[in-house]
Amino acid sequence: MSFPGAFGRGVMQILKVNGIEKEFADGAFPGTLSALLDSLDVNAATVVAEVAGSIVRREEFGRTILEPGQRVELIRLMGGG
Repeated sequence: MSFPGAFGRGVMQILKVNGIEKEFADGAFPGTLSALLDSLDVNAATVVAEVAGSIVRREEFGRTILEPGQRVELIRLMGGG
């Protein structure tokens, strides 16, 4: 999903991450799940990811293509005791 940005920002593209719409300027949209995690400063080793309703194996993060409008759920793993 993309739409003209307000106040002359150009075309914005959206991903819904954990229920929150994240806007990306034209040219800044993360093309893969790995790129999204990098842009959010999230260590891939610490999350379980679901894209468009399907769990993505960690070794597939770099090959998982994201499309504007998709829903991404990220669940952080935490150690403790």
